[in-house]
Amino acid sequence: MIRVERLTGTALTAALGDVARLRIEVFRAWPYLYDGDAAYEESYLQTYRDSADAILVGAFDGDRLVGASTGTPMQDHAEDFAAAFAGQDIPLSDIFYCAESVLLPQYRGQGIGHAFFNAREDHARALGHGHAAFCGVQRPKDHPLRPSDYKPLDAFWRKRGYAPVEGAVARFSWKDIDQEAETDHPLQFWMRRL
Repeated sequence: MIRVERLTGTALTAALGDVARLRIEVFRAWPYLYDGDAAYEESYLQTYRDSADAILVGAFDGDRLVGASTGTPMQDHAEDFAAAFAGQDIPLSDIFYCAESVLLPQYRGQGIGHAFFNAREDHARALGHGHAAFCGVQRPKDHPLRPSDYKPLDAFWRKRGYAPVEGAVARFSWKDIDQEAETDHPLQFWMRRL
C-alpha cells in the first residue's frame, strides 16, 4: 500500500536528499533526458528549504520515498519565470507553481499523480492563490531518443483543467544524457484557475 503525505517545514527539508535522487533517476528518461548530478540538485532544491510556503508531497512504499511532487508560490521562482509570464494578465503573486512530479515507473497508474496535484492545489488554495501552473519540456517529435511507445501527459493534464498558456515558455539549460555539454531547452507552461 502506497502512502501519500504532505510534508512541510523540517519534514520537507529532511526528505530533500531523497527527492534529489528521485529527480536524477526519473528525469533521466524521456522527455527530460537529464544527466543530473547531486551538486546541482542541492542548489536547485534550496528554494524549497527557503520558502515558508513550500510543499512536498511524498509517495512512500513503507519508509522508502518512491515519488515526490513539489510546489511553491510562483514569486519564489520570479527570477526564473518572470520572462515567461511577461505580458500575461495574471500577476505572479496569484500563481502557485507546481514544480516537479517524479514517480518511479513501477508505481505509475495507481492514482498517485492525481494525489500529487490534489495536495498541491489544496495547499495553493489555502495560501490564497487563484491559479496553479507547471511547465513541461518540449521536444521535437522526431528526436532520436523518443521512445516509440511514448504517450504524452497532455490528456491527463487537460482532464485536471490545465491548458497551455500561449507565449509562456521558460528556457533552461541542462546536460542531456547523449550530449557533452548543457544545451538550452524550452518548457511550456500550463495553468488552471483554482
